[in-house]
Amino acid sequence: MKEVIKAIGNVFISMPKGLFVTFKHLFIKPVTLDYPKQKNPMSPRYRGKHYLERYDDGTERCVCCGLCAAACPADAIYMEPDETEKGERCAKVYEINLLRCIFCGFCEEACPEEAIFLGQEYEFSAGDRDSFIWTKEEMLVQHPRKDNPLKRVIRRVRKVYGVTDKVK
Repeated sequence: MKEVIKAIGNVFISMPKGLFVTFKHLFIKPVTLDYPKQKNPMSPRYRGKHYLERYDDGTERCVCCGLCAAACPADAIYMEPDETEKGERCAKVYEINLLRCIFCGFCEEACPEEAIFLGQEYEFSAGDRDSFIWTKEEMLVQHPRKDNPLKRVIRRVRKVYGVTDKVK
């Protein structure tokens, strides 16, 4: 007899509670996005796709000092130095293995030339493993380019802590 009373109580008490929750959410605006057209804004401190900066005249900022590779805890950066016709150092080979990268941002902090930055882009999936090894040509930004406000913040912090800014 107790089981019959419990079943009747469930029908008249629990079911209306559940239906109330359903109807309450029926009229609320959905939180989903139309993904390919609308992208979810990321946090300002999000570290995504790597890119190599250029000077205002279009030359590469990276002088292949190796500090970013030394600072990388996952050993994901490989580089080989070279010299230009003017005798300046540059990177002949600069590769980042994204399968090993943990997106910690240590390479960005270690670079004295402010050559490498981690952007806000988060769409870099691929079908094979070889496409996750990015070369210098894939990471170099187009010239000319709009200034990123996060770079200004990083440069300001470096000035506060006494790290010199080596801009041509």
